[in-house]
Amino acid sequence: MPVATPEQYAEMLDRAKAGGFAYPAVNVSSSQTINAVLQGLTEAGSDGIVQVTTGGADYFAGHTVKARATGAIAFAKFATEVARNYPVTVALHTDHCPKPALETFVLPLIAASEEEVRAGRNPIFQSHMWDGSAVPLAENLEIAKDIIRRTAGIHAILEVEIGVVGGEEDGVSGEGGEQLYTSLADATHAVEALGLGEHGRYMAALTFGNVHGVYKPGNVKLRPELLGQIQAGLAERFGHGPKPLDLVFHGGSGSSDDEIQEAVGNGVVKMNLDTDTQYAFTRSVAGTMFSHYEGVLKIDGEVGDKKIYDPRAWGKIAETDMAARVVAATKQLGSFGHSQS
Repeated sequence: MPVATPEQYAEMLDRAKAGGFAYPAVNVSSSQTINAVLQGLTEAGSDGIVQVTTGGADYFAGHTVKARATGAIAFAKFATEVARNYPVTVALHTDHCPKPALETFVLPLIAASEEEVRAGRNPIFQSHMWDGSAVPLAENLEIAKDIIRRTAGIHAILEVEIGVVGGEEDGVSGEGGEQLYTSLADATHAVEALGLGEHGRYMAALTFGNVHGVYKPGNVKLRPELLGQIQAGLAERFGHGPKPLDLVFHGGSGSSDDEIQEAVGNGVVKMNLDTDTQYAFTRSVAGTMFSHYEGVLKIDGEVGDKKIYDPRAWGKIAETDMAARVVAATKQLGSFGHSQS
């Protein structure tokens, strides 16, 4: 299926919220990892979101060049073309854009989509994240207000972060402590600034102890019940149903099934997946290399085995193993078997 239109993407998110499930939003950095996500979603019968960070976009452009807007557009064009061959619907998203990267990442991409929309076509990306977690909340929301006017104009969705996700991802670092837990007051300020759809649609990454990166279950104190408390407080004040916000779950590695299910039940419609899929891909490559050591190296003057060191050989295995992790995520999130295609 083609990449989702803005209308299809909105319908995807509405279906997830009404149905009590969420979509995996998988970070990619190559054509191989894009194909792995599409393979996994197809095997799961699930729609989903394919996304790229600043670092991923740098890598798409060529790691010695770091022309991230060019890399992001290249990612989007490749994904848009190959997605036509898969029987699921996907949306394209840019993940984690901090303030120093706005001028080289999200804003040029929005400008490129504005040209597409003026020409009668769909936006290049269906949603963009502005990560204002490193600046004061008032500044975060002022910038978000400027961006949402432009994303609304191209029929795209904005993602904002209210609170701080701990750990580090692509150069965006978050401190620990109480900042890891969004307050109702902060969420209220966000709604007062951005509305509840009247100024443009957005998703909110509220934090409830989330940490990017690798950690074992139990090492991070998640409080998914906090999301429900915030939703109830916002509903009491602003209405818009029992769960006014479309929520995003960042930093989910090591989370238990119960924690994920409770977060989804409280309005999470999108859960980011990066560390676990990176590991699944690379662990597969390592397994192939160790298992076929003499085939991938020309040892003692031998010639090796081209059938093994051909990147397509180990690449197909790695894509399939990464796809399996995507399938597992759809089962955790409840989107398995719920494709609208």
